[in-house]
Amino acid sequence: MGKHRRASKAIRIATIAGVAGAAVAAPILTATSASAASVAAWDRVAQCESSGNWSNHDTGGNGHYGGLQFSPSSWAAAGGLKYASRADYATKDQQIAVAEVLLKMQGPGAWQCAYAGPLTSGGPAPAINPDGNSASTQTVKETPAKQAPAQAPAPKKAPKHAAPAAPAAPVQQGTGSYTVKSGDTLSDIAADLGVAGGWQKLFELNDEVVKDANLIFPGQDLKLG
Repeated sequence: MGKHRRASKAIRIATIAGVAGAAVAAPILTATSASAASVAAWDRVAQCESSGNWSNHDTGGNGHYGGLQFSPSSWAAAGGLKYASRADYATKDQQIAVAEVLLKMQGPGAWQCAYAGPLTSGGPAPAINPDGNSASTQTVKETPAKQAPAQAPAPKKAPKHAAPAAPAAPVQQGTGSYTVKSGDTLSDIAADLGVAGGWQKLFELNDEVVKDANLIFPGQDLKLG
């Protein structure tokens, strides 16, 4: 089940109780309410479990998420679904709040890195605010960010060492002061020679020779002004 024992334990608890999620945590909480750990202790456990990455997206491929490496079943069994669908989508304070419930349910043995805290069965309650903002809260967005509006692309730059495409018809010649070389683009020529108006002006000046701003050929003579 991955690097923790907590996933299988949480599943057994859910099976015995006949219910899932936060409903499992309520009766067990009352029975062993003395278990707790400080924020500093949870930070040390997270450093050992996930290098302190509270938004860890299962980068190790072991099916565990968040700073304290919850399996989906443990997250659900300890009531995490009221905050987010997975631990890595919840804030740091919310992950610690769910970890406190799991600590009461299963004890320190639910984490391989319990020794780093160290996690105990009677530690101090952590100073967290899972339902609002606090100094230790880290917000992780579950929905992807909106993409910026697409902008019109500049003329494509041909690879420097790519062989030029053979023209379908004989290359037309203009009367100008620059001869196109292999690997050139209108953007490069306009920038290198300081053409006022950039590649657009260069394209306009040579529209009888250059039919496509993305396609120029070695040997073409271009007007520069």
